[in-house]
Amino acid sequence: MFMEQVSNGLALGSIYALTAIGFTMVYGIISLINFAHGDIYMMGAFFALTGFAVFKLPLFIAFLFGMAGAALVGLMLARFAYRPVFNAPRINLFLCAIGAAIFLENFAMLVWGPETQSFPQVINNQVYRAFGFTLSTLQLIILGTGIVLMAVLTYIVQYTKLGRAMRCTAQDMNAAKLMGINTNRIVYFTFALGSALGAAAGILVGMYYKAVFPMMGFVPGLKAFVAAVIGGIGSIPGAMLGGIIMGLAESLGAAYISSGYRDAIAFIILIFILLVKPAGLFGKSVREKV
Repeated sequence: MFMEQVSNGLALGSIYALTAIGFTMVYGIISLINFAHGDIYMMGAFFALTGFAVFKLPLFIAFLFGMAGAALVGLMLARFAYRPVFNAPRINLFLCAIGAAIFLENFAMLVWGPETQSFPQVINNQVYRAFGFTLSTLQLIILGTGIVLMAVLTYIVQYTKLGRAMRCTAQDMNAAKLMGINTNRIVYFTFALGSALGAAAGILVGMYYKAVFPMMGFVPGLKAFVAAVIGGIGSIPGAMLGGIIMGLAESLGAAYISSGYRDAIAFIILIFILLVKPAGLFGKSVREKV
């Protein structure tokens, strides 16, 4: 039973990690807590469902279609909702994020309807057992997709010119501008990349639970934010670790304490981490001049 819950926790943690990375990337660049990120996760799931069920695309292409659609939504939010207030006080950006989240939820209800839509069964979900672990085909796909996407992101950030520009912009945007970096382009790219990763998580959840609905991003969005804070918001490795911790804690807590405390466990962990290490596991304390 323990190993089975660990398997479930790792699959769930991969989904939280993918969603939390989008949060932490945007915060790292422009210090915005993007509360619309959970709704971009939902949009990705709906785009993939449309690609698969309406346009009859193969599963892999429908998956990429969902990620591309969500990346476009993230890009448009950055350009038309956040760009005009980039230099305004942080509270303006925060209010824009809440407004964007409400807009996306209502847009999804208008286009796809408020009811829950069934996600077709696209995989023959067999169960495999080895060394005490019990994993289904879908859980293996979730784990594999999470590992591949996180590896691709790590390569982009650490070893490409664009990734170096992202790190420079995150460290000091004004200095990056003086060095000739087009920081607006970097911000848009960060939004698009983070949105695509969040969409991947939403599509995997849609496939796993075989359902998508306009409010499906609200709770996972909050939990991904908690995972990002646990890892140290602004840190990509921290978001990955925070997501895995969240997934394992939820799965084990639901099995050994009560499934009714599944959602509360995330916030109990958050309070504990903030008391012990306020900047998160990988975060650094920053002194601000007043």
